[in-house]
Amino acid sequence: MRIQGNTVSIERVPISFTKVLFETIKIGIIKSNLIAMIAGLSMALFVHHIPFFDKIGNIMLALIGSALVIGAAGIFNNLYDRDIDRMMERTKNRPTVSGIIDIGSGLIIGCWIAIGGLVALYIASPLAAFVGFLGLFLYVVPYTMWTKRRTIYNTEVGSLSGAMPPLIGWAAISPDILHPHAIAIFLLMVIWQMPHFYAIGIRRMEEYRAANIPMLPVVKGIRRTYLQMNVYLVALILSSFLFWSFNPYIAIANALLSLGWLILSINGYHRKQEDKWARSMFIFSLNHITVLMLMIIGYSLGAPMLS
Repeated sequence: MRIQGNTVSIERVPISFTKVLFETIKIGIIKSNLIAMIAGLSMALFVHHIPFFDKIGNIMLALIGSALVIGAAGIFNNLYDRDIDRMMERTKNRPTVSGIIDIGSGLIIGCWIAIGGLVALYIASPLAAFVGFLGLFLYVVPYTMWTKRRTIYNTEVGSLSGAMPPLIGWAAISPDILHPHAIAIFLLMVIWQMPHFYAIGIRRMEEYRAANIPMLPVVKGIRRTYLQMNVYLVALILSSFLFWSFNPYIAIANALLSLGWLILSINGYHRKQEDKWARSMFIFSLNHITVLMLMIIGYSLGAPMLS
């Protein structure tokens, strides 16, 4: 690998260094998780009646620290999974698979940005750094290195790590991360991830099978996955009650969105081809969580200004 200016050259083919870096740290995942982190942070500001600009330093540190820690998790995951990534269509061109990023360089980059991220979070709040480290550890060790290749329950384990960003945001503002509203958004994220990743598992089922990854649809079949998906969607509807004391409109919005998702699941399963049904479930899941997180952020930051 040869780096010149803002490009990385491999066998005389110029590739944007920024593109290589973003693919390695999984920039899309960072963006989506930052929205959830901001939602948790905004809820804490609202609950404790703290003006936004009174905590602007903590907010900026939480943004920077979270982005770096999530990026480090993506790098470590890519490095460990490069053998199976080369078997899957959507991951076979990752820089860690093609060799643009070798193991040594990847580990150095990953460790440094992990340290930088945790330091930033620690300055914001030692508890935020602890939660960030816990999310990083859960994603890299119990999920990536242990359960992903061994059990159908890998999705459940991974969902714990994926639900940490709102708690990081909350902890950057206040230490009471066991507050009912903090628990509500954490549980929402845990439950939401299950049907979201089951949809991905069905869409990429043959790729996971080829890579010998025991995703639920690969091991138990699509019908079992469909039934389990619906159980989690019902749980997602029920989770709406956790938000009632925070804001009834957000509780109702989650209930309606989750009910719509359940109807789409039942109707699509019986009317559409499996791949088209799974794709529609995946797209709906992204819209569901984006709308809900933006509603939480908008209400948390907007309500104090209107009062």
